[in-house]
Amino acid sequence: MIFVFDFKKVESQLIVTGNKTERYEALIPQLKALIASETDQVANYANISAVLKECFGFFWVGFYRVIENELVLGPFQGPIACTRIAFGKGVCGKAWQEGKTIVVPDVDKFPGHIACSSQTKSEIVVPVCINGKVIAVLDVDSDLYDNFDALDIKYLGLICGLLS
Repeated sequence: MIFVFDFKKVESQLIVTGNKTERYEALIPQLKALIASETDQVANYANISAVLKECFGFFWVGFYRVIENELVLGPFQGPIACTRIAFGKGVCGKAWQEGKTIVVPDVDKFPGHIACSSQTKSEIVVPVCINGKVIAVLDVDSDLYDNFDALDIKYLGLICGLLS
């Protein structure tokens, strides 16, 4: 599948070729350009969710925003999701609490996992931080076990860094 962004047209497309590293490497500059002139974080979360879902075919991709004392569902791509998650609860709440990326190879083995979908088998959650404070988390679910690795940690971290 090959797509190319053309930011001057309404119909934007992506370059999506190669192995996982090559796809992430191609996406980073395109995502920078996509969000560079947009100041609304919700719009940026929406586009990044769509790009990651389209490029990698993840089961579910989305953001939870920190609003007061809980995570509230933001823009996402995939089936219906949990709407609110408490601080420290589930993978998303734990990533928020710890302020670090969490990879779960098998969600059934994660104590306190919140099952929004029985089809989710593995998960990665990456905090979005501004001035050291978590303002949101990027949640990516796979319907495959052990689907996330050091490359996902690195590149999804870089993508979340673009939002700070």
